[in-house]
Amino acid sequence: IKPQRTVLMEPSLFLLPADKISQSQSFNVGTAGAKIFLGPASDEFGYTVQQAPNYQDKWLLVGAPWSDNRKGDVYKCPVQGSSNRCDKLNLQDSVTIPDVTGVNTNMSLGLTLAPNHTGHDFLMCGPLWGQQCGDQNFYPGICSKLNPLFQLQPAFSPAIQKCTGLMDIVIVLDGSNSIYPWPPMTEFLLKLIPSLDIGPQSTQVTLAVIQYSDDQKVEFKLNRYTDRSQMLNAASKISQKYGTSTNTFAAISFASKQAFSASNGGRPEAAKVMVVVTDGESHDSYNRDSVIAECDKQGIIRFGIAVLGYYTRNNIDTKNLIQEIKSIASEPTEKHFFNVSEEAVLSTIAGTLGKRIFSIEGTGKGGDSFQMEMSQVGFSAYYSKQQDMMMLGAVGAYAWSGTVVHQKGSVATIFPFSAFEGTLQERNHSSLLGYALTTLTDGSTEYFVAGAPRSNHSGQVIIYTVNPQKQPTIVDTERGKQIGSYFGSVLCSLDVDDDKVTDLLLVGAPMYMNELKKEQGRVYLFSVTKGILSEQGFLNGPSGNENARFGIAISVIPDLDLNGFSDVVVGAPLEDQGKGVIYIYNGYNQGLKKDFSQVPHTTFVFKKYMKNRGFIHISLELKLCMC
Repeated sequence: IKPQRTVLMEPSLFLLPADKISQSQSFNVGTAGAKIFLGPASDEFGYTVQQAPNYQDKWLLVGAPWSDNRKGDVYKCPVQGSSNRCDKLNLQDSVTIPDVTGVNTNMSLGLTLAPNHTGHDFLMCGPLWGQQCGDQNFYPGICSKLNPLFQLQPAFSPAIQKCTGLMDIVIVLDGSNSIYPWPPMTEFLLKLIPSLDIGPQSTQVTLAVIQYSDDQKVEFKLNRYTDRSQMLNAASKISQKYGTSTNTFAAISFASKQAFSASNGGRPEAAKVMVVVTDGESHDSYNRDSVIAECDKQGIIRFGIAVLGYYTRNNIDTKNLIQEIKSIASEPTEKHFFNVSEEAVLSTIAGTLGKRIFSIEGTGKGGDSFQMEMSQVGFSAYYSKQQDMMMLGAVGAYAWSGTVVHQKGSVATIFPFSAFEGTLQERNHSSLLGYALTTLTDGSTEYFVAGAPRSNHSGQVIIYTVNPQKQPTIVDTERGKQIGSYFGSVLCSLDVDDDKVTDLLLVGAPMYMNELKKEQGRVYLFSVTKGILSEQGFLNGPSGNENARFGIAISVIPDLDLNGFSDVVVGAPLEDQGKGVIYIYNGYNQGLKKDFSQVPHTTFVFKKYMKNRGFIHISLELKLCMC
């Protein structure tokens, strides 16, 4: 099932002409004369829909997160008038961060659409927007606002990564007679350089190349090239120096004293990295201890690469060569030492070497521990009117444990893993906290709610407040009752009588299985008292004889039955053989009726459109594949 059409109905879903009201007293919703907006199924048109009144007209904003090979985009569709044509806003190439190499190939812009409290400004996010650092891509996600005229505001990415600190790298390359053939040596450079973060912030990484045999030759200094293309061009033109001696330690000493010096472009504040590539034992090993001690004193991190081609061709034992190159490499040796069988395969380790160089400071943490690099901030969003702040879900944070980001103006508060660790109590780090978000209020205090549908496999909902030190305090938590039900993947807070106090929290578990092993879905009701939840049962929905995914979308809608209390609509997108069904539940003075008042049958409206096509719905499968 792929969303491809949006249906506009009154008050928030259907258009109900005034002259038909008298004919529809027994119904909440009329379906005759529904306005239909069509869009490409392959774009997931209709995945998200928001009403968007601007200064003059009424519109729908429709997300199409797979548009343009999953770059994503947003359409605007006119509510008024006879036209049902939707115009694409063509935003995907304009959502960028200055001075950051962005990757928007699969960013899925429009996967999240959220209004602020005025209903005029909208936040849209592309949670799979990537950031390129060297040859690695991170996925911090990106968001941007649309003003009432649908003009794009500056984008932001709270989890943007610091690709590297300042880093000076010197390649010490053996150019003696025994190196044969020479082209693999330059090919190694040409594959290594693209893996380093040189540009667009070109001062981050600088690179120098020194070739040696009997003596040393500076091919280019650290401050010679700060553009990757210029550096690649220079590296491709390096020719073999030749020489009868392999004075490795003289070359290392020269590099440590000269190549890293300020006069040759070295920066005192930069991390110092040296890569030594040689195919033979040195002729000056007597200097080894003093030279390596000097490198350690300067804090130079060293990678040693032994090329065994000459030894193999001449049937020479490689033990001593390997031992010497290991002594050059920094500790731990297993991360800083390489050996290759011959020159021709040297380039095959360039990528791995680049990643290990990058990991020195590439994540800002000096290792392989990922925190917010794959966070996908903007996977969900909810606006807090009381705090004038946007909540953003980051399901990929902390190795898929997830977290929540509070964005107020240009200031982002990212809650650490420790903030929710004790409450989640997970073992497999895959809770996906932040999958869904909402707030609760008792009038004076606002409580934040985050869903974690994979927490301990059964799902969980966490309610918290934030103290003046911007630290979360857990108020309450509820866990799902069935493994795999995705409890907490959908959240909806309900103020039935519009007194600014939350009466109920509705929690969707759309993959809840009934006794027939069908994914019928379930929506749980919780009453709210000072942020504490008390279960009040669940809504009665589909009959249970087919997969329905009931509860995959839940929304509060205006008072349809005119009794003075807000109502709720719940989607079941796979019901009716995948056509999709919505259920309407009426509010009353004590809460929400658990039995639906209507299941609008709209199939006749779409009959002429339905050949090989499906109804709009919000697809859990799409969100799952994002993770």
